[in-house]
Amino acid sequence: MNKLFDGKRLLITGGTGSLGKTLVRRLLSGEFGDPAKIIVFSRDEAKQHFMRVEYHHLKAATDEIIYRNFQQKLEFRIGDVREFHSVAAVLREVDIVFMAAALKQVPTCEYFPFEAVNTNIRGAENIVRAIQEHNLPIETVVGISTDKACMPVNVMGMTKALQERIVIQGNMRCPGTRFVCVRYGNVLASRGSVIPLFLSQIQSGGPVTVTTETMTRFLLSLDDAVDTVIGAVKDAMPGETFVPRAPSALVMNVAKALIEERDIKIEVVGIRPGEKTHEIMVSDVEAPFAVQRGRWYGILSMLPEVRGEVAWEPALSGEYSSGHAVLSLQETDALLRRERLMLKDQNGDGTELLR
Repeated sequence: MNKLFDGKRLLITGGTGSLGKTLVRRLLSGEFGDPAKIIVFSRDEAKQHFMRVEYHHLKAATDEIIYRNFQQKLEFRIGDVREFHSVAAVLREVDIVFMAAALKQVPTCEYFPFEAVNTNIRGAENIVRAIQEHNLPIETVVGISTDKACMPVNVMGMTKALQERIVIQGNMRCPGTRFVCVRYGNVLASRGSVIPLFLSQIQSGGPVTVTTETMTRFLLSLDDAVDTVIGAVKDAMPGETFVPRAPSALVMNVAKALIEERDIKIEVVGIRPGEKTHEIMVSDVEAPFAVQRGRWYGILSMLPEVRGEVAWEPALSGEYSSGHAVLSLQETDALLRRERLMLKDQNGDGTELLR
């Protein structure tokens, strides 16, 4: 058994989100060892409540759940990464931090840009600042980012790009803590994914709205995303960003695969504000710093003080884009069917997302 997290106290900010919930499930499975504590930190009391009830296997909520909260391996804390004192308090006696809290929907961030700044940028700064000012003995912080942070054209990507920089530079401010990042693309069936939208449109009889016929996206499962996070904890050097080598597909083919044989039309509606035709996970500028790390690419920090005196062989000669090596319609359909079976096996929230 992998003993990576044996006896460790783990904190997941935004732990009630899609990635956070999958990470909690995997951490509790024992496949990475036996953590001493897993703290779910978020500001949504309703999501925490239902997640707590789910893990207690109760048919109805009772007050005693709250009172036993701090005696459990899985602990729930209400708080907000935007509030420094809230962050500083929850970081006490924590060994490893997973930064999953984010505003991540592109349109929301476009219409409320400063809210994205507060969560995605200020939230990261609060974590680094708390570790620095309180000299907290935290071993590792993992910043969880997105492909939209690479060559960003929208507010969500811009704020996540700055979040990455704050996390990576944290290695200089807090030399006793290793700060690393992960960056991945569209997660199948997660909140904010296009798949729940397509399924809702299909259930309503259509049309299914696609932005352009040429738009592509990387496709990962939530477990693929968690594997990337765990891989970074295990193998990333300080300041390194882990990027999965993931398949990509035409969004049009994703729609066709979900529609199957139904008589439902697809309507091309044009690119939304802030969208790209193709997503990029490693830019031309970053490619010379990209190295092979098993199933992932690792992007070394471009700050020499963080990177240190290391020699490396670049694994990429140019950008790594979703427009390269795109799956066929048949391959896209097969990928979605595999994911559907995995979700049914897990019997979690996503069971009905891919029929």
